[in-house]
Amino acid sequence: METQITARSWAQIAALGLVWGATFLVMELALRGLSPLWLASGRIGFAALLTVAVWLWRGPRLFTTEARDWPALLLAATLTTAVPFMLLAWGLQHVTSGFAGVSMAAVVLIVLPLAHFLVPGEKMTLRRTLGFLIGFAGIVVLIGPGALSSSGAEAELLGRLACLGAAACYAISSITVRRLPPVDPVGLTAATFLLGCVIVIPAARLVEGPLPPVDGTTLFYVVLLGMVPTAAANLLRILVIRSAGPVFMGLVNYIVPVVSVVLGALILGEPLPPTLLGAMILILAGMGLSQYGALRRLFSR
Repeated sequence: METQITARSWAQIAALGLVWGATFLVMELALRGLSPLWLASGRIGFAALLTVAVWLWRGPRLFTTEARDWPALLLAATLTTAVPFMLLAWGLQHVTSGFAGVSMAAVVLIVLPLAHFLVPGEKMTLRRTLGFLIGFAGIVVLIGPGALSSSGAEAELLGRLACLGAAACYAISSITVRRLPPVDPVGLTAATFLLGCVIVIPAARLVEGPLPPVDGTTLFYVVLLGMVPTAAANLLRILVIRSAGPVFMGLVNYIVPVVSVVLGALILGEPLPPTLLGAMILILAGMGLSQYGALRRLFSR
């Protein structure tokens, strides 16, 4: 499958960055009335209902090949939602938010060597590697001194490993999705959420007990999270990976923290970090350097 990075590809990751950057605000509101694993279960459950309904309405289809490709589908589905959602929900209890942000930004640094060996056309060049390292440095500058500071929690090391494990899950799932045979993206998204439900809902029941009563406001936030940043955004994520490749998709992890910081200032009145401008310069420079070839082709048309 040939990698094609177009103006639409750039618009798609910009949209994903905006949506996922705003998700933290909504999650913060939802967590006032619901525990972490039950929130994850609600997001995935509603997203599963929505995507399965659309899939059935369009005429259910998935692969155009044989059942031997199902193990790859199951791996992609497991590592896209169920496992990273649980790892993050647990890990965030024991680490600083700064470290969590850095670990998510590290997704692209994990994708880079994996794609080099596993995805045709995604070779790890010096220019591309330097670009991503500069972008990652921009995220560290944006987060500031708290990027790698200690939370003081007893299980901090395990929490950090959980966050890095979630980042690895997203990286591996991106590679797996890219390597799948011809596939219906809506069917793949639906299968991802169905498998996520099978794993996350029992885990929430086991760890956090029965589902508590949920008020209308919290339910609204859960539905919103399931509909936009979970169902719609993950479908768009699959489309980007299948067309532009997992390395390009990794750029969204540099956009999300910036959007989150800016929206926090605009909506919640949080102070803008003094390093914002310098961080944005580094991030944009890194993105431009890593995708120089694609940008040159785009503007030379």
